[in-house]
Amino acid sequence: MTAETSQTLDRGLRVLKLLADTDHGLTVTELSNKLGVNRTVVYRLLATLEQHALVRRDLGGRARVGLGVLRLGRQVHPLVREAAMPALRSLAEDIGATAHLTLVDGAEALAVAVVEPTWTDYHVAYRAGFRHPLDRGAAGKAILAARRTKTTEPGYTLTHGELEAGASGAAAALVGVTGIEGSVGVVMLADSVPERVGPRVVDAAREVADALR
Repeated sequence: MTAETSQTLDRGLRVLKLLADTDHGLTVTELSNKLGVNRTVVYRLLATLEQHALVRRDLGGRARVGLGVLRLGRQVHPLVREAAMPALRSLAEDIGATAHLTLVDGAEALAVAVVEPTWTDYHVAYRAGFRHPLDRGAAGKAILAARRTKTTEPGYTLTHGELEAGASGAAAALVGVTGIEGSVGVVMLADSVPERVGPRVVDAAREVADALR
């Protein structure tokens, strides 16, 4: 550290870098050990970063990078959407259902990119910016399942009627993308999801994850 630099800012940036390098977050104790400072300092750093949405803490107390990091750069969020759009378009057209990229924002799932099929007579209206609890709907449940299993290969989650009556959903988590926790999915007006949809959603999630790496 030189006289011209801020030790507190340096530590805060180191916290963000450490969190960006893990898919499962870090505890206060883990951060304290990695930074070589006491837990009180870490608590203050996290509280400040959390106020600016740069860090979020889950129900288990693990700290993760917050979506405020994306908002710091005005072009970052559009770049995430842009990277995902080819896979979402292909998914929507192939399945004939509305496809979406959903990211974690605190305790909520936030749809950041949505593509509707062009050839269907009707489909579910699902808009970018739509939020819902992580434990409701296929998009959020796929993310929670990936957290629990810490898998390196995405599986898929199916739901029916949890966010909209008569609508079914399928989603697969993004795996192996540092600093981003999310899922790719489809929502359709159907009593159940056709058998081929789940594996197709998994393929799309892999494509998006590859594009974001």
